[in-house]
Amino acid sequence: MATALYQRRDFLKVLGMGLVSLGLPQFPRIVRGAQKRQPNFIIIFADDLGYGDLGVFGNPSIKTPNLDRMAMEGQKWTNFYAAASVCTPSRAGIMTGRLPIRSGMCSDESRVLFPNSLEGLPAREVTLAEALKPQGYASACIGKWHLGYQKQYLPTSNGFDYYYGIPYSNDMDRVAKGGRELFWDPKVAYWNVPLMRNEEIIERPANQHTLVKRYTRESIKFIREHKQEPFFVYLAHNMPHVPLFASDKFDDTSARGLFGDVVEEIDWGVGQILQTLKEEGLEENTLVVFTSDNGPWLTYEVQGGSAGLLKDGKGTTWEGGMREPTIFRWPGTIEPGVVTGIGSTMDLYSTFCHLADANVPDDRVMDSIDLAPALFGGKPSPRDVMFYYRGRRLYAVRKGAYKAHFITKSAYKPNLEDEFHDPPLLFNLDHDPGEHFNVAEQHPEVVAEIEQIVKEHKANLVPGRDRLARRE
Repeated sequence: MATALYQRRDFLKVLGMGLVSLGLPQFPRIVRGAQKRQPNFIIIFADDLGYGDLGVFGNPSIKTPNLDRMAMEGQKWTNFYAAASVCTPSRAGIMTGRLPIRSGMCSDESRVLFPNSLEGLPAREVTLAEALKPQGYASACIGKWHLGYQKQYLPTSNGFDYYYGIPYSNDMDRVAKGGRELFWDPKVAYWNVPLMRNEEIIERPANQHTLVKRYTRESIKFIREHKQEPFFVYLAHNMPHVPLFASDKFDDTSARGLFGDVVEEIDWGVGQILQTLKEEGLEENTLVVFTSDNGPWLTYEVQGGSAGLLKDGKGTTWEGGMREPTIFRWPGTIEPGVVTGIGSTMDLYSTFCHLADANVPDDRVMDSIDLAPALFGGKPSPRDVMFYYRGRRLYAVRKGAYKAHFITKSAYKPNLEDEFHDPPLLFNLDHDPGEHFNVAEQHPEVVAEIEQIVKEHKANLVPGRDRLARRE
């Protein structure tokens, strides 16, 4: 049988065999009615973590024993993508299951929201928390939101029952120094970012040295308080986005320096959450996903992370900007292994809704794909195409093993200019994940196929159609 879930119950095992004989899939949703309740969901979302920043993804100096164990007990996905290469659009993608261009959370200018931004996630968007709510889910957003700071855009106005965290990036509140305001300066002693509980600021400036510890504690508290009902915890860390902070227990303990201290503390927090699930008897009914919002902020050198063998990092549509280290764990249900098929943070929306018997909105275009066949059925991932947007413009498209770049652009260098490619650059990511060798001349048929995909995609895309006025 596909999972131990079926193996544990003779009746369900017979049922599963019957489904196989009928050619039907053996996914957990089929037998949800035989269980006490829907599964719990936990997303642990790092900020600016690179593909090469975890031990299990090849980092030689950062120790991540809990994430390594999580990968051994679950599934390590090696071709898993964020919805965008910077914060706001990436978070819009994971929350809505849609490309950020559909919600308007992807401006070409700044590309992210700031504390003085008046916009936020449009009211028409249905967040994952809102989709799960009719099925009785209690939901908490712990950590970084970055989809609007005004009251009408906060998590508590978007389906979450509880919010505890910083509403945007941890470097964004400007600090006056020498008569001028600074966006980010490592010499500034503190950052004037607010820590919120629900809609109230409870600490300003937030003590960022203790954020990982406090986010972990709040997540565990919510899990224990809601263990008798299905719950969804979205734990979105503010780090290892710069500026970096670690608690006394982890400060100056990693061979990788402060960046390593931060990642190792996040790993500790993962271990605490997994241990809580075990102690509360919840781990066999809880799907835990670990991933990141985008690649490493390479501009900050050793204070930024590493994309490993991938090219470039945050802010770009090269692989290092959007391919993320990703792990799924659900003991007794997910068969451990390495999945090389394509997946995206947007796909968590449909996958979770499938498992919870919740409805995916049918009144709009959804870009989310249910990953159940790969997670539970041992089949190839149903996602075969990935679109790489930068702002409102499509830069690249992946189809199967091949990725075509129509436009390339550096992330943060001065005098940035789009570089257009006709024919597009083409890379075989199975052979060349570092995107070194252009094979467009050898595979004109692949280029033609991807160009047709782009044509069809743009024909069905009306930029701005779903971008509604902000909530009143």
